[in-house]
Amino acid sequence: MPDSNPTTQPSSKQAEPKSNPSPVRSAYRRLAPVYDWIFGPSLEKGRRTALRAVGALPGDSVLEVGVGTGLSLHHWDPECRVTGIDLSPEMLGRAEKMCQRRDLENVELHAMDAQNMEFSDNQFDKIAAMYVVSVVDDPTALMQEILRVAKPGARVVIVNHFEHRHPWVRTAERSISRATGLIGFNAALPVDPVIETEGFRVLEVVPANWLGYWTLIIGEVVKPGSTTEG
Repeated sequence: MPDSNPTTQPSSKQAEPKSNPSPVRSAYRRLAPVYDWIFGPSLEKGRRTALRAVGALPGDSVLEVGVGTGLSLHHWDPECRVTGIDLSPEMLGRAEKMCQRRDLENVELHAMDAQNMEFSDNQFDKIAAMYVVSVVDDPTALMQEILRVAKPGARVVIVNHFEHRHPWVRTAERSISRATGLIGFNAALPVDPVIETEGFRVLEVVPANWLGYWTLIIGEVVKPGSTTEG
């Protein structure tokens, strides 16, 4: 059963000002008021597919990396303990209000850098990272942190846009990547940093969302000495 008195309050780090905010923080500060309108319905199919792939069960400890405004939070099993993290205080503020409106007592929210999480090792049963890999500075560091905080055998599901396999599309993506980089989004991110991460066993890679332009990656965590190793 979930904790009877969990908090939906972001951690105190949310209030800490930054004199030189990153492009990602700046972009999402501007996007926060309209994010749900722009990216809600258009990316909803990928979110639903990712949540089904996670397969969270009652009692599971779930981490949602890049929780944003909380568009997925009310879809989790209410008997799960859900922790959501995001770098943007403005996005988290909206997620907190949504949790309060929907009375999501099984959710905790924290302002946190996903590349340097403050959780202990082997903490989560299931992890979802939706539309976040291409907006972090170091996708390899993100994956390493995800695997560190995951329990051995944990299910990890990622949905994201990666560099297209078709050479013409890939060339176009690379040509605009400098512009999209100004808002913290890498339009030409290769999938290799994810699927080749040591300790991440890829189970399935399938297209997601509109015309399959996004990718859903389902995997599990393999740690030395665990029953999933080998």
